[in-house]
Amino acid sequence: MGWFSGRCYSDAKLNGKTIIVTGCNTGIGKVTVEEFYKRGAKVIMACRDVGKAEEAKIDIKETCKNSPNKGELIVEECDLSSFKSIRNFSQKVLKSKTEINVLVNNAGVMMAPRGETEDGFETHFGTNHLGHFLLTMLLLPRIIKSTPARIVTVSSKAHSLFNLHLEDLNYTLRPYNSAEAYAQSKIANILFSRELSKKLKSYNIQGINTYSLHPGLIKTDLYRHLNSPIRSLIRTIVVDYIFYPFSKTIEMGAQTTIYCAIDEKCSNETGLYYTDCTVTSPSTHALNDENAKKLWDMSMEMVGLKDCNPFTSVY
Repeated sequence: MGWFSGRCYSDAKLNGKTIIVTGCNTGIGKVTVEEFYKRGAKVIMACRDVGKAEEAKIDIKETCKNSPNKGELIVEECDLSSFKSIRNFSQKVLKSKTEINVLVNNAGVMMAPRGETEDGFETHFGTNHLGHFLLTMLLLPRIIKSTPARIVTVSSKAHSLFNLHLEDLNYTLRPYNSAEAYAQSKIANILFSRELSKKLKSYNIQGINTYSLHPGLIKTDLYRHLNSPIRSLIRTIVVDYIFYPFSKTIEMGAQTTIYCAIDEKCSNETGLYYTDCTVTSPSTHALNDENAKKLWDMSMEMVGLKDCNPFTSVY
């Protein structure tokens, strides 16, 4: 398994650094937090389920009890499918006056049945893209004051399977397709990271790098929505048997996220897309600069920041 997996070989220490990781009570998010914690960082675990996050925190501390350079773990509630929750979390972090040296937009839903977020957006787009978009914009003024800093967004190679339909993001004009909805949100992740990099440059803001990435095929509980008999059968055949020889362990799957967040080799790169700790090219849909600009403007309006400028505000 994971025969072709890349790995982060950096020995960088993170003492004095503050890192926020969303959706990290399990899977690659949890492994990512553990790695940062072992390197001395203060890690804010931004999770929807605080109870499970606290359990993960205890588990990580037990696993790392003999590590000599441990940092600090802080659990905070942050539901990426709720703008209210995101705003509450952001306000709490900003009030603490702490720096934000790395933001890892890791949380996500995959292949969910048709539904809407608390704010009325299609579940995948609203959670995977809009939730992280709002979070990043609210925290950006503080991130700007914390340079050097990095913003890492976990996308997926699945983005290449479909196109982005900006005219029908909520599936009001076409039949719902959960695989397409997931792919659209992952295209949005890449376009967001690329456009954010360009806007930072346009405002002559230096010292903040953006990254998007594909972690690899990993057997995690992102497949929890495949719970009907037919879907479970599809999962068993496709995931467990056909792709299993090429799948990664959770530890391997976290490597590209860790690489983009801390490795010195990519410290001067920004706006790029990575697989196996290497820059690679996403699909042509994710390279559409016109769509990136349109998506940015639409997202600012959707999250209620149309009249705000996070590049010049000071919180």
